[in-house]
Amino acid sequence: MKLGFVMRDVVVAAALLFAATNSGATAEPNLGSWRVDTGADGQVTASLHASNKLITGGGALGYSPVLTLACRPDGDPRWSEWLQLNDSVSATRKITISVAVDGGSKFDESWAVGPRGRQLVREGDDGIKRLVSANRLTLSWRFGLLSGRGEADFQLAGLSEAVGLIAASCKTDPP
Repeated sequence: MKLGFVMRDVVVAAALLFAATNSGATAEPNLGSWRVDTGADGQVTASLHASNKLITGGGALGYSPVLTLACRPDGDPRWSEWLQLNDSVSATRKITISVAVDGGSKFDESWAVGPRGRQLVREGDDGIKRLVSANRLTLSWRFGLLSGRGEADFQLAGLSEAVGLIAASCKTDPP
């Protein structure tokens, strides 16, 4: 008899779990591969790994750069974007990044070089605004005069939902 109660409880728990996971009552936004997070300082971010790998360490290792979009609830500028790298660029203040959206023609932008040259930063909402309706973003830059170029390709599925979620958390309008 005791085994019967245990089995019944297992079946009931499984049925409740199945109902909860398949319920349409709480529709989550489809963020694709975007990861949304809130920092201790209130900054809300959405991050995405590049679909390609950059080779580092003499060709022994590879990594995917990470694109992060951020909103500061009380900051100015409120919106920013940055590219996280494992290898540093040789520039100290600004770097020119070649940008292509949805495979269109390339244009150049100036991005600030962050800590230890491993983060490239662009402040303001205009960069994010151009991406909201895009499907693909390609960024290209030089690591140094003799070091070659880096390129990161991002598939932006779920971006508009991620930006909407960031804006709501930041209590502002999306760019």
